[in-house]
Amino acid sequence: MKVQQTTSKRVADRKVAKFQKNISRRGSVPESVTKKGSDYPVGPIVLGFFVFVVIGSFCTRITSKFSFAVILILQGNGAKG
Repeated sequence: MKVQQTTSKRVADRKVAKFQKNISRRGSVPESVTKKGSDYPVGPIVLGFFVFVVIGSFCTRITSKFSFAVILILQGNGAKG
């Protein structure tokens, strides 16, 4: 003998079945949707420009400090001891 279900019980059973179906499909995402790991957030030109600016700034600062120290030494105002 089969007992008739109420409307709320049928709705609840449908929700449970849909939830279980989603649980069993978890992790099975098609490859076209997943992100590829080989893409970079910035292009090679932007990255090269950034490296050029950082290294160029560093070299300019070192050169400036070195030339300033040489000028002080040549003027005789170097470190006094």
